Amino acid sequence: MLHKAVFFVWFLAALTVATSAHAHHPGADLDEVMGSKEKYFQAVDEPNAPAFELADADGNPVRLGDFADKIVVLNFIFASCTDVCPLHSEMISQVQEMVNDTPMKSMVQFISVTTDPSVDTPDVMKAYGSAHGLDPVNWVFLTIRQGQTEDATRKLAEEYNLRFEPLDEGQQMHGVVTHIIDRNGRFAAKFHGLRFDPVNMVQYINGLTNNIERPGDEPQKNLWDRLKEWF
Repeated sequence: MLHKAVFFVWFLAALTVATSAHAHHPGADLDEVMGSKEKYFQAVDEPNAPAFELADADGNPVRLGDFADKIVVLNFIFASCTDVCPLHSEMISQVQEMVNDTPMKSMVQFISVTTDPSVDTPDVMKAYGSAHGLDPVNWVFLTIRQGQTEDATRKLAEEYNLRFEPLDEGQQMHGVVTHIIDRNGRFAAKFHGLRFDPVNMVQYINGLTNNIERPGDEPQKNLWDRLKEWF
C-alpha cells in the first residue's frame, strides 16, 4: 500500500513540476477540495505566518524568511516527550519520505522547533532526526538563539495558537498541529492531530508547489481535473 501511495504522489509531483512553468494554482478551490478529503485539515490563508529567528544544533541562525522560496512544514515538539511528540515526528517522517521521493524534494523544508531548549541540547537535537527517520537534507531542528529567554519557543508556539504548558518531571501538556507555510511566508493551513492521512498532506503540499500564475496565461484545467483524465 505504501508503495502505491509513493507512486501516486510521485506521479502527482512529476505532473505538476512538468507543467508548473505555465500552470495556474491547481484550482482556486484547493482548500475546499482538501477540506472535503481530510477532516483534520484547516485552511488558514493568512498573508504572514508568525516569523522567527532561532538557531540550529550548531548555533547557526535560522529564520523563517530563509525559506521564502519553499513550502515549509513546521511543527513544535520536545525530545523528552513521552506522549505524542515521537508519534508526531514519525508522521512527519512519513510525509518527508513521500515528498523526497518526488521532484518536490528541493521545494519543501521541514522544521521542528523544540519547546524545551534547556533539555534539548545540541547533542540531543543532532540525535533526534536519525532516531525518528527524519532526513537532514531538508529537515532542521531549531532551538533558542543566544540571548533569548528559555520560554521563547513556547511563546512562538502560542503565536501559532498552540500552547505548551510545563508539567512535572519535565513533561508538557500540548496539542498536536502541523503547520503548512506557503512561499513568501503565507500561512496556508494546519493539519490537526495524528489521524490525518499523510498522503493528503503530500497532495496539499504538491498543490502549493503548483501555485504559479503569470499575467496573460491562458486558463488551464486544474490539477484535479487532469488527474481525473488519467485515472
